Amino acid sequence: MTIATSATATAPQAAWKVWTGRVLSALPVLMLFFSASMKVSHAAAFMEAWSKFGFPESTATPIGIVEIAAAVIYAIPKTRVLGAILMTAYLGGAVVTHVRVGEPFVAPIVLGILVWAGLYLRDARVRELLPLAK
Repeated sequence: MTIATSATATAPQAAWKVWTGRVLSALPVLMLFFSASMKVSHAAAFMEAWSKFGFPESTATPIGIVEIAAAVIYAIPKTRVLGAILMTAYLGGAVVTHVRVGEPFVAPIVLGILVWAGLYLRDARVRELLPLAK
């Protein structure tokens, strides 16, 4: 028994799209790993900034683990769409946190855009699902 696939999902992609998508996808992954490392290590300077968000210090490690998990799921090719959804949800929470304390919230929005732009460029199925107007 064969499973039918769409023509765009099996067609070769332009190399520039794949590589640009990989680079764009790597940026939010690296940023989330950096952010998670600060949370998990409980670095003193970071914990001082963390407290102004109103979170207890005990929440830093679990939130850092969630960040790592979302980034890893996004980085694995078979689970990249689920990872993009999880990273978008996480970054949405980051936006709300920054808005609540009156800080600039552009960075998590830009990272969310990079998550989906990278995925869009490297995955033909996502381009088929979300076509840009011609």
